[in-house]
Amino acid sequence: MGILGCSTSAPPLIHFAPKTAQIPLKKSNTQEESSDSLRNLVQDKCLSLFTPFEPTWWLNNGHIQTTYSVFADISQVDSVWYRRQNLRLVDGGTLGLDFAPIDDSALRDDTPIVVILHGLTGGSYEPYIKSILTHVIKPVDKGGLGYRAVIPHSRGCGGVPITSTKFYSAGGTDDFRQALIYISHRYPRAILLGLGFSLGSNIMTRYIAQEGEKCRLSSACVLANPWDLAANSDILSGTIIGRNVYNNALGTNLMNVAKQHHKALMADPSLPIAKALEPLMSVAQMTLTNFDKVFLSQVGGPPPQFPYATVNEYYNAMSSHECVGGITIPYLAINSADDPVVQYVPMHGAGNGYAVMVLTSGGGHLGWFNDSSGKDRWTTKPVLEWLQLMGEGVVCQAGGERGHKIILWEDGFLRNEGGNDDLGCQECEGGGLINGNAGVEGLRKGL
Repeated sequence: MGILGCSTSAPPLIHFAPKTAQIPLKKSNTQEESSDSLRNLVQDKCLSLFTPFEPTWWLNNGHIQTTYSVFADISQVDSVWYRRQNLRLVDGGTLGLDFAPIDDSALRDDTPIVVILHGLTGGSYEPYIKSILTHVIKPVDKGGLGYRAVIPHSRGCGGVPITSTKFYSAGGTDDFRQALIYISHRYPRAILLGLGFSLGSNIMTRYIAQEGEKCRLSSACVLANPWDLAANSDILSGTIIGRNVYNNALGTNLMNVAKQHHKALMADPSLPIAKALEPLMSVAQMTLTNFDKVFLSQVGGPPPQFPYATVNEYYNAMSSHECVGGITIPYLAINSADDPVVQYVPMHGAGNGYAVMVLTSGGGHLGWFNDSSGKDRWTTKPVLEWLQLMGEGVVCQAGGERGHKIILWEDGFLRNEGGNDDLGCQECEGGGLINGNAGVEGLRKGL
């Protein structure tokens, strides 16, 4: 895959398995129960997916698309506010879930919910999220889908406080699992539609494969998934611009998150995470690879899984490229051929009939800008068509029905019945209205 330029006419490369899954369809009053192949449904209902990506003329390669996504001031485009609900976890940590629209009193309790995972150090303020979310929550009579949306934040991201001596990792799924427990408990009759971006795509893919038939999501769409973290890290580190621009920007963002929460992470100096902070702060040139090598590969999770002997062992354990074969829900993955951050994409889809793998000719990393103003993105229409198909056209179980039974324990925590006792959540203080057009000081957007 090249990164210097992108085609203005080639349609996306789209891979279906030789035999795609049969998907049950919702019936009208005059129809009997029926089903159709995922291939036929996508070809019939997701027409925008087959249109060429034609980039904004002055954003005509992956580097420029990616750089523009990070540095352009487009925070006021697709303006949105959220209502945040903080959750306290069993381990003392805090998750922040940003719900939209802030006034959902007119929505039914079975209205579909799009559950969104942000990128490496992002949050609900990210323009790449809002470019789709604003259309998701817009009422039907104004041209939107009329759904709810919620963005669970990684610990310490998006202004969420760190209240325990635990950070987040590149592939850890437990925090997402706990967020879904809460969402399914709060809206037990709503189907949950997954939407992931960059590292959030990696985490979402891993969760889906791990849960199998117990997955609370009924479908998923992932954009710019980094897939094989070791392979893409090697490619990124193998070029001058990769090492000195992208690797540095990603690592610096992570470092700034760690600095913002330095006091909380150092609460107990005897713990491994506190001891790992000292060498981290002394790294001369911060890159994503160095951050992961010194810090996350050592303390990105609890023992016995952590620490890892090398950063590549950590990457191999946290990657999602080998998870595609275990996916049992309709799954759409979109990557760009000129993404300078993600160059390895498993287009074969592991032969899984539930997986649809898409590679556009251009778009950079989380860019895909295609209008003269540099505001609209090619990905918006196909993703919305996919969400509408999965939210309204096919038969799905609600999140409260798909997963393990949710139990409210005597200690006040919601847990999966028969699950890990160390995983659970309850509402806690904080939250309120969140300005989705602001961002977090010291962090670059678009990553």
